[in-house]
Amino acid sequence: MKNQAFHHRLSYALAGLRATWRHEKSFRTHGLFAFGALLLLMVLQPEPLWWALTGIMVVLVLAAELINTALEHLADHLHPEQHPNIKMVKDCAAAAVLLLSLGALWLVLMLLLEKFFQTSA
Repeated sequence: MKNQAFHHRLSYALAGLRATWRHEKSFRTHGLFAFGALLLLMVLQPEPLWWALTGIMVVLVLAAELINTALEHLADHLHPEQHPNIKMVKDCAAAAVLLLSLGALWLVLMLLLEKFFQTSA
């Protein structure tokens, strides 16, 4: 598996995205919010920095959701019974997604405030 051609490695990553999109409602939800953020940017037409910051936050949230999904599946496979340590791993991964999601929400609020004060000045 190591040192394979780029297109092979890319196909594995795309398979992970497809599987997560198909099987994880939270990933689809975050994807819809990402689309909403794109629409908001198109409507507000902010400075390029806002586009960059929003893009970074979208990618971070989606990547965290992918990592959370991977950890959950691995933990469930290795230890299918309930265990406090496995619960801690899953809860921490979910908390990471939550924090990044809150950061993305904060960014949207700051963008809206900036646009509101820009138009009222």
